[in-house]
Amino acid sequence: MERPVRSICIVGGGTAGWLTAAIIAARHGSGGLRLTLVESETIGIIGVGEGTWPTMRSTLKKVGISETDFFRECNASFKHGAKFARWVTGEPADFYYHPLMLPEGFPSLDLAPYWMRYSEGQLQAPSFSNAVCFQEAVCELGLAPKLITTPEYAGVANYAYHLDAGRFAGFIRDHCVKQLGVQHIVDDVTGVIRSDTGDIDSVQTRKSGRLAADLFVDASGFRSLLLGETMGVPFVDRGDVLFIDRALAVQVPHDDEQSDIVPYTVSTAQKHGWIWDIGLQSRRGVGYVYSSNHTTADAAFDELRAYVGDQHRDLKPREIKIACGHRQTFWKGNCVAVGLAGGFLEPLEASALVLIELSAELISTMLPATRETMDIVARRYNSTTQYRWDRIIDFLKLHYILSRRTDSRFWIDNRDPAGIPHSLKEQMELWRYRAPGDQDFTSNCEMFPAASYQYVLFGMGFRTDLGHQSLDRDLGGAQRAFAQNETLKTRWTRTLPKNRALIDRIKELGLQKI
Repeated sequence: MERPVRSICIVGGGTAGWLTAAIIAARHGSGGLRLTLVESETIGIIGVGEGTWPTMRSTLKKVGISETDFFRECNASFKHGAKFARWVTGEPADFYYHPLMLPEGFPSLDLAPYWMRYSEGQLQAPSFSNAVCFQEAVCELGLAPKLITTPEYAGVANYAYHLDAGRFAGFIRDHCVKQLGVQHIVDDVTGVIRSDTGDIDSVQTRKSGRLAADLFVDASGFRSLLLGETMGVPFVDRGDVLFIDRALAVQVPHDDEQSDIVPYTVSTAQKHGWIWDIGLQSRRGVGYVYSSNHTTADAAFDELRAYVGDQHRDLKPREIKIACGHRQTFWKGNCVAVGLAGGFLEPLEASALVLIELSAELISTMLPATRETMDIVARRYNSTTQYRWDRIIDFLKLHYILSRRTDSRFWIDNRDPAGIPHSLKEQMELWRYRAPGDQDFTSNCEMFPAASYQYVLFGMGFRTDLGHQSLDRDLGGAQRAFAQNETLKTRWTRTLPKNRALIDRIKELGLQKI
């Protein structure tokens, strides 16, 4: 006799729990699925995931949220991408961009070899991202990615967001409860009851009794109460590849209410890690992630204090211990983990929130109709999710192995071949002779397009041997693409407003609904 899946219980709030609830409820809420989220009244959220991918735009739109309301309620700002400072040599002038737009003409036209050939031996050659994409020029001027006349979720340039994690969780929670029919229970889970089959039957709460469901989503954070503690799924430590295991996070106020808001994430390399700097409307979110095997907390604090400046020396950072890795599987029985309960990696490319989005979307689209089909879904979910984690680890490691810094063991150890995944080694061998292309990424579950690898590789000075390539065939097309990028650069640097100016107008006037 088939057992239909008619109820889901999400254990844990925060961004992971509420975003998952919103994505599932928006798709299935009208179909009779009962969705309950139980959130502790005593356990707070980590709340430092404040950078997103452009996918967040489609996610918010899909669940029925107004972009205007999002900016008004979540202390949000626009994000064009990331600027990596001092990652290659450590010198003050050392930086490159990973923008969110594809290079001009990509992928039908690959400008990378033409840029390399043109820039050889030129002292004043433009950076790769500046030559192939107008977004770096827009970033350097602190401009927004759209106009006040651009409708909600549309853009002149591709964009993501910076957001206040605490406000965002509350904003999504209110939308879930008021608009999407999610039942919200504020209570502490005191126990987990399993059935004879090994599935989770229910969770025991302090005040609300037992909460039963057909499927349980573990959004309990690093503790991984359901998948880790109850279902016994072990944690796979990836600290042999990525050394970051600590963070010191602090909120830095702007100098005044009209200070410019930097429209990109700044990642500045330090002796034993790197510092993130995220501009919101009312403050900056700043944090130093570092390796405790290479330095002490006191030394890391001194580096962070030097970065934020003497005027902010009284700020007291919050220390967060990072378990770098993920669960061996992500869905076991009738329990699936989302967010920190499934794993965590350093926030170098804002992968935490996008993994929540992708995980919730996958659960929603693959939601099994019955318990009998759940194991099939779980196997596919685990395969897809494992692939995504592996690709993120490869991409993060790429930033480290390309560095030429020698000022500490942290940077030297990161280039040790023993800590480089085999899959990344193979790609690097291929890219010695050609630029990354779509042929290198054949899965529909890819996390980063070939263009992202190009931005990092060539931004950090990687050179490809072009001796065996003929560039004559597409030379005219490449010249036109470079010229088109210069035209767009001129147009939009003259037209787009400052980041704060647009945000202020959105809060005052609102954006046009699509």
